[in-house]
Amino acid sequence: MTDLAPNEKYTNAAIRPGDPDPHPDKPVGEYLTDVVSNDWVNNEYKLMVLKAPEKALTAYAGQFFHLLCPTPDGAEVWMRRPMSVYKVDKPAGQIEFLYKCEGRGTKGMATLEAGDTFNVSGPLGIGFHLDPAWKNIVVLGRGVGLATLAPLSQLAAENGVGVTAILSARKSDLVMSEDLFEELGADTVTVVDEDGSSDVDNVEKILEGLIADGKADAFFTCGSSRLLKLMQVLGKKYDVPGQVAMEQIMVCGVGACYVCMRTFEIDGEQTLKRVCREGPVFNMQEAVGW
Repeated sequence: MTDLAPNEKYTNAAIRPGDPDPHPDKPVGEYLTDVVSNDWVNNEYKLMVLKAPEKALTAYAGQFFHLLCPTPDGAEVWMRRPMSVYKVDKPAGQIEFLYKCEGRGTKGMATLEAGDTFNVSGPLGIGFHLDPAWKNIVVLGRGVGLATLAPLSQLAAENGVGVTAILSARKSDLVMSEDLFEELGADTVTVVDEDGSSDVDNVEKILEGLIADGKADAFFTCGSSRLLKLMQVLGKKYDVPGQVAMEQIMVCGVGACYVCMRTFEIDGEQTLKRVCREGPVFNMQEAVGW
């Protein structure tokens, strides 16, 4: 195991895998995890696998961790970066994050290698939930939103719920999570911009077909305002409930700073909610936009 990176100098309270938990009654902790792997899955995204303490493995679909990213350029990365859980492997004691390398935080993450130490805090936020009455759900995600929605297949499998996952991306080589969904029994449909299959009209036909076949007891989405709007319209038309995972810039991650406020509409009135505290998963019909 490597020595602590410079940005971990104030982490004396963090625990490592195998350490006793000093606060077993608390649902959230700060951890020094071990990087198992950090590999490219395509030209834009990497998959990081971390060996993590037991409490971190309680994270469920839709929740996130606050990551203390190393510097990519020598200048310190001052704020943690929020990132949704991609997969929890309890038998292996591992958590996974699928991320796009585009900002300083994620570019810093991309420099980590197997054996390095990575400071993470969580699990945080309110994730997805499944109503016991639902037998089949539809998951519709685009781009990085697929990483947030992927754990739904795991949650659904554990509850005996069927999943149809519609995976949207600019190009076919950027479609991710298909293997993970299928591994857990989900039916997948790929739609991409390059052949026009991701057009709203075509996705609408797919969704209406699933509704007609009784395979849409609930909608779930993340990653695109136009797809959110489509599901909102069809949800109202066919009385299909839904949930959306929102993304927003965060600072504290626990609701104290109010930086991550977004607008929602409830009973005809607009209100502000904190994505980190009241979300990041919300009632689909209340979201004004993704």
